[in-house]
Amino acid sequence: MDNLTRLQYLEAMGIDVWVAKHQLQGADLSVVSDEDATTSTVIDVEFIDQVNLKKDEWNLLQNEVSECEKCALCEGRTQTVFGVGNKNSDWMLIGEAPGYNEDLQGEPFVGQAGLLLTEMIRAMGLERGSVYIANILKCKLPDERNPKVEEIKACGNYLQRQIQLVQPKIILAIGRVAAQTLLETKKPLAKLRGIPHQIAGIPLIVVYHPAYLLRSLLEKRNAWEDIQLAIETYKQ
Repeated sequence: MDNLTRLQYLEAMGIDVWVAKHQLQGADLSVVSDEDATTSTVIDVEFIDQVNLKKDEWNLLQNEVSECEKCALCEGRTQTVFGVGNKNSDWMLIGEAPGYNEDLQGEPFVGQAGLLLTEMIRAMGLERGSVYIANILKCKLPDERNPKVEEIKACGNYLQRQIQLVQPKIILAIGRVAAQTLLETKKPLAKLRGIPHQIAGIPLIVVYHPAYLLRSLLEKRNAWEDIQLAIETYKQ
């Protein structure tokens, strides 16, 4: 049984499907009829195990993050902010840390900055729900200060595992702190944006943080150039 047929049977049975993106290329994911699903007597158990394994890995990671007490930031949070979006997306957007509103809602990039980020995503021809969005840190920072080295290290493994599970084809580093952390550099944002980078073999493009763009409207033209660079890099 080929992978597409397996996917169709799994969806017909109401099983959540988590698969690598290369399995979906060129596939018609319309669900097979109930009659076809019930008449099949051979289901690839190994394939179902792989599907469930990836779902289990996501659940395990999210539970670890929700209970994390590796640094003092856990003392001031309402809840952790894990990530949101399509876990099989080609696009992964990574910001710095949750703010006040994100801490309350448990979702990255909400409020006015979140609305602008949604518009930036639409400018790329995508929808917010079609990309995966996460942060370097999973807990809010007091007074929205810059993160400390030990705080970044405490959350580092969580983000690394998210990247490994999503397997994105391109990463957008949103803002200076995210860019410097992911690229392990102290270069200013002005020297990081405008050129393609790579981490772990994945292309990475640095873009302005939407909160900065709300304060600096004249930079929106440069932000559009960053978006165009990201699209061009993704297509290569």
